[in-house]
Amino acid sequence: MTLFARFSALILAFFLALPATAMSLDEAKNALESAKSDGLVGETPSGYLAAVGSDQRAKEIVSAINDARREAYKAIAEKHGIAVTKVETVAGQKAVEKTPSGQYIQVDNHWIKK
Repeated sequence: MTLFARFSALILAFFLALPATAMSLDEAKNALESAKSDGLVGETPSGYLAAVGSDQRAKEIVSAINDARREAYKAIAEKHGIAVTKVETVAGQKAVEKTPSGQYIQVDNHWIKK
């Protein structure tokens, strides 16, 4: 096997393994409340979560939850014949309002503890 073939096989194996290392939605859901309470993840007015800092696990939680939210918002928008951005905005307002005190929300692109 040539060096190029070995390298190509290694790269292919790496990319095939990536989805297996991604956090599942169930894992993200189970970790979300703790991440919010620990100040690692916060709600934004856009309807999505964001990592408050640079914690890699927080970013994985955010990614998994936001992917699910994006799909849910799209389905709601299609069902009601409205723009996805409208659903995102309403969901963001509700999420920020429902965030308990002591957890982070984003206001004017800055994190504040509610």
